[in-house]
Formats: sequence, C-alpha cells, structure tokens
Amino acid sequence: MPILEMKVPSPGESISEVEIAAWLVSDGDYVEKDQPIAEVDSDKATLELPAEMAGVITLKVEEGDVVPVGDVCCIIDTDAKRPAGMDKPAEAPAPAPTPAPAPTPASVIPAVKSPDHTAVASVAQKSYAEGSPSPAAKKMMADKGISSGSITGSGRDGRVLKQDVISALAAGFDPSSASAQGGWTGSREVRSERMSMLRRKVAERLVGVKNETAMLTTFNEVDMKPIMDLRAKYKIKFKEEKGVGLGFMGFFTKAVTTALAAYPGVNAMIDGKEVQYHDYVDVCIAVSSPKGLMVPVVRNAEVMSLAEIEGEIKRLAIRARDGVLTVDEMQGGTFTITNGGVFGSMLSTPIINPPQSAILGMHNIVERPVAIDGQVVIRPIMYVALSYDHRIVDGKESVSFLHLVKELLENPERMLFGGKQPEEILLGL
Repeated sequence: MPILEMKVPSPGESISEVEIAAWLVSDGDYVEKDQPIAEVDSDKATLELPAEMAGVITLKVEEGDVVPVGDVCCIIDTDAKRPAGMDKPAEAPAPAPTPAPAPTPASVIPAVKSPDHTAVASVAQKSYAEGSPSPAAKKMMADKGISSGSITGSGRDGRVLKQDVISALAAGFDPSSASAQGGWTGSREVRSERMSMLRRKVAERLVGVKNETAMLTTFNEVDMKPIMDLRAKYKIKFKEEKGVGLGFMGFFTKAVTTALAAYPGVNAMIDGKEVQYHDYVDVCIAVSSPKGLMVPVVRNAEVMSLAEIEGEIKRLAIRARDGVLTVDEMQGGTFTITNGGVFGSMLSTPIINPPQSAILGMHNIVERPVAIDGQVVIRPIMYVALSYDHRIVDGKESVSFLHLVKELLENPERMLFGGKQPEEILLGL
C-alpha cells in the first residue's frame, strides 16, 4: 500500500520549527492534491499547508504541537479510493436530504448551573482550539461585530470555521444580542487561548529590545496643513491617473528616505563589533492584520515615486489583511514606520524593530492653537516620535533627523531637491 509521508516544509531561512495552528481536515478524511490541510504558524507568518497527493489522510501530530522542519506531520494513503459522490473537496458540502440532529452553528453556548451554583459552560473544553476561530472566521466575526464564544464551531476540536459564521448569519444570528450590554453577557466564565508562535516570538523580541538596546525617544510636532492642502487639491486627479489614493504614508515615507540620506546612521544597524550602513532604504510599514501586527517591507523606497510607494503599501496591506504575506515580504528592512494615529493614538514611544536602529511613530491629527508670526491660529498638528538605539545614533543626529522630517513635511517641495529649498539649489548653496 503506497504511503506518502508529508514532512513539514521550511517556511523560510532561519526557521527550524513550526506550530500546527489548525488542522483543516480530520483524521481519515479523503483529501485532494493541493487541498489546504493545515494552517502552520512560524515565528514570522502563518502559512497554509497543501496536500502533496490525493488520498486518505492520517494525522501524526496534534493542533498546538511544535514540529521541527522536515519531520512527518501526516501520512496519505494514495491507493485509497475517492468516496462515492465526492467529485472535489469543498469547505461547505451540499446539505444532506435529511440531516441528523446536531447543534446549529448559530447557537449561543448556554451556561448552566453546577451543583454548587457556579456558572459553567455546557460544553466541556476538550482542547485550546474549542471555540477558537480560524483566521478567516476571526476576521469575519470582527467585521460583523460577533463576539468570541458566541458561535459553536464544527471544526476539529470545536474550532469555529468561516462556514460556521456564514451559517450562523444565514440562520438569523443577531450579533447585537451578544453585545447588548456593551459586549458583556453577564457570564462568569474564564477562557484560555494558547499564544501563537508568532505572538510568542514577537513578545520575546520586544522584551529583548528593551533589555539589549539603549533605546531613547525624541518627539516633535508637524503642521500637516501643507500636506492636507496638497492632498485636497490633487487627490482626485492623482487617483484617476495613478490608480491609487494619495495618503499620508506616502509623504512620510518620502520624507524619511530623504532625511536618511542626510543622516545615514539612523538607517544603520549594529552587527557584532561593526556598524552596517545601507546605501538603500527598505522601509518596514507596520500594519494590523487578523493575526496581529505585521511589518511588511517596501524595498528600495528611496527610488520610488509617491504613486509607487502608495501602490506597494496598499498591496502589502491587503496581503496582510488576507493573511497571505510571505516570509520574504517581511524579512529585512532598514527603518520602520508605524502609524498609531489610525487607532486614535495622540502620542506614544514606539519600540525599535531589531536589528534596526530607529523607528518613526505617527499619531493622530488634531486641530490645536499654535503661534505663527505672533498670531494664534488653529492648525492640524501631528505629534511624531523617533525611538532610536543610542548605542549607534547620537542625540544630535536623532533630533536633527526628526527635525528634517518635520521640515520636509511642512515644505513638501523640498522633497524634490534632496531636502534643500529651491532657492538654495538656484544659488548653489
């Protein structure tokens, strides 16, 4: 009987082990070639594992297990015949004529009283996966305002699948009923969710940054009126001709690349007893995704136009949202920009993305009274923060860099002339 041993593939360079985040099939299922059978977490990204051949699958590891790259995770009996009536795999099989009675995915998990009158879940917790949504289901639940634990899962060990959410909504599930008390249901339950390998690695790296770098933060404020006026004047024409929106991130990326040319130490990193200086700028853009914070890389941003920068950021943000970013798209990077302003942050101290030496934090734009030419006027102001590694970047260099970014944003035309005023170019200064 031919048996195919499926081994865990390497998601990328330097990754030696992965975690089986979720099995998308059950033990003994018939799978087709290239059908996704599992979601695999590495310390950089979540990837789908496709079946290498068609046949009946036998799982060799459990959800949550950490498996070394190259180890066998399942076997497939390639001689097994396809079940009658199964033409191709489907996430949502056609409903049977007379389905057996089963709990509807739309049912809210009820609470019952134990003999000592303590509220407990009516369904025993079998594993950490029970009640936990898959990445696709989690995104849909967030979009629809459905709280975790409101839908019963039909996946392995009770995992909530995307189809469960679709079926619940089709059956008339009302998300507002679960959030009538501001998201609280009155339950006294406590639930535990296993940290993903990605989240554990992020936690480890952030603690390492605080312990291993001499991190300092400097602040400044930017008058965003020139940029906002420029966007208001050209955003429609820019969208029509370039096919992408004209956002703030493009201006900030352009200003950063110009300022880094003047202060290359901010774009450098420590490697042992040496300092590596880069003759290019690969900008990491922090974006939110269903799996948490992702930091894809815009490569060679220093030679890109505004339209190219905006297009690349949009492409990477969509891939992060859909959970399909590859390891290569998140590796490397010489400088990072993060925008907490989209969530309402007024001011923060961003943490350096190692082994880089600096990160720029953007914040919300608020109308504030400021003094201009002896007069108090109202202007849209953004606070910006630069966290930097003081081992490699001096205070003068960091403050000067951030001040130049401010000047470039308040005088966008300077981005065309390497940070100089047009008159300075004319005068040869």
